[in-house]
Amino acid sequence: MTTVLIPLAEGCEELEAVTLIDVLRRAEIQVVTASLSEHQQITASRGVRLVADTTLAQVIDDEFDMLVLPGGQPGTNNLDADPRIHVLVKRLYQGGNWIGAICAAPMVLAHAGLLDGRKVSCYPGVLEPKEWPELQFSNDAVVCDNKVITSRGPGTAMAFALMIIEKLMDETTRSKVEAGLVIR
Repeated sequence: MTTVLIPLAEGCEELEAVTLIDVLRRAEIQVVTASLSEHQQITASRGVRLVADTTLAQVIDDEFDMLVLPGGQPGTNNLDADPRIHVLVKRLYQGGNWIGAICAAPMVLAHAGLLDGRKVSCYPGVLEPKEWPELQFSNDAVVCDNKVITSRGPGTAMAFALMIIEKLMDETTRSKVEAGLVIR
């Protein structure tokens, strides 16, 4: 079974986190949510309480087909400040696995060195082109560049999740999930 790890940091963007979890599970992808702290419950950016499946400490050495980082603030700063996230992102990517980040979370990938030379989409102003000249910035809702998928923000979360399904599974599975969501 295809597995995706979604770390949940205090202050993450709940719309992105919940959309990713829900839509990926509709595709029968095994989604594991992991809190950065020893407590499984976190409070998201708008005060919504989320309960992770486990803690990051319990799954840090496990293998996943993909790691996806929800954005939001201060959630992204909390992800970026946790050295385990940087180690995990690098380990999984170097192992040939997919990495995804939405909204402000591509900043974590940039700081981990994964975005150099890549086309990237992120929340406006999170990564400034003059400060990151090695990145190719895009205003596209979702960008896929060599096993790294990035997206702009809460309004693009559904498209982001569907692209993940297409890349991890196939276009048929994506179409089936998309039809069930009645997007069009």
